[in-house]
Amino acid sequence: MGGKYRITGNTYPRMRRPRHRRKLILSASAAVVALGLAGWGTLQLIDVFTGGDKQANAAAHPKNCPAPKASAPAKVLPKPAAIKVNIYNATPRSGLAKAAAAELEKRGFTIGKVDNAPAAYDKKVPGTGMLLGGTTAMNGSFPVLATQLPGAAQKTDTRRTNDVDLIIGTKFKAFSTPTAAASALTALTRPAPAPSGC
Repeated sequence: MGGKYRITGNTYPRMRRPRHRRKLILSASAAVVALGLAGWGTLQLIDVFTGGDKQANAAAHPKNCPAPKASAPAKVLPKPAAIKVNIYNATPRSGLAKAAAAELEKRGFTIGKVDNAPAAYDKKVPGTGMLLGGTTAMNGSFPVLATQLPGAAQKTDTRRTNDVDLIIGTKFKAFSTPTAAASALTALTRPAPAPSGC
């Protein structure tokens, strides 16, 4: 080139490097994505703490609930005086059956036989005791007698009579206090609560 644009000497003019538009576009895109994610996360948190639209719609349109049912009637259990208890001692401690019989008699139970346990159970009841009776005792005499000795095992046999055997086990220490036994019996006879609404 000639004239005033003629290049002289050994230095050359440097052209300014063009800006990288790609970096600007990527930065702007990243900022938009970050803002979008932050907004979406905020909406999720709001839905969690406010219950979201589904719960609001459910409240606005309640489902048809059936009419509440009356509470179940109170369970009828026999009185202690109507329960005849035979008491057998299956432990090495002597006199335990007589002491237990005297205590249950004070609490209103009718006492039958008082003796050592038969060979099938002698020293073979590892817990506090065992209640043994006919099949009808499971929903009658057993629950009432169990309030006096919580944790006693329960077993049925083929007897036709209404009496119940209480076989005292090796871990027996004492019956429940009268207050605790009365509270447990009250809880057994309390009516079942009515089912809750929708």
